[in-house]
Amino acid sequence: MSKEQKRDAFYMQSKESVLEAVEASKKGLTTEQASQRLSEFGRNELDEGEKKTLIQKFLDQFKDLMIIILLVAAGLSVVTEGMHGLTDAIIILVVVVLNAAFGVYQEGQAEAAIEALKSMSSPLARVRRDGHVSEVDSKELVPGDIVMLEAGDVVPADMRLLEAASLKIE
Repeated sequence: MSKEQKRDAFYMQSKESVLEAVEASKKGLTTEQASQRLSEFGRNELDEGEKKTLIQKFLDQFKDLMIIILLVAAGLSVVTEGMHGLTDAIIILVVVVLNAAFGVYQEGQAEAAIEALKSMSSPLARVRRDGHVSEVDSKELVPGDIVMLEAGDVVPADMRLLEAASLKIE
């Protein structure tokens, strides 16, 4: 069985074989092992991708089909009616630019709200390292960490349960 197959089937394996597969023990990892795995696997967080600049966000507002139709209508108004259509074209362009500015503002507000939620949902995790239980940021969890959960705790990562008593999870 390959490493990927073992990882995919952890829920079907005994806890001893899972610990062996991730090269860990019930005593947990050492601080050195954890930092090595953190550099190897990266932080326990989703990849966000590239952040868009303000100009990119503004230009993205013009990719909507209705906006394109309005811009074409403004251009046709000037072409077909000459200087008499210029007033209509300017009004359409002002509305489109204001719409784009408002869209960029709303997008910025949504991103700020998401960042606030991320900071709230980044709990501390109690892990067994160097034979002792300590608290670490959930972003610092690595494969092989032994996480200790108690009533009311947020589950900080995907994990394989080794022991449980009266477990209820939403």
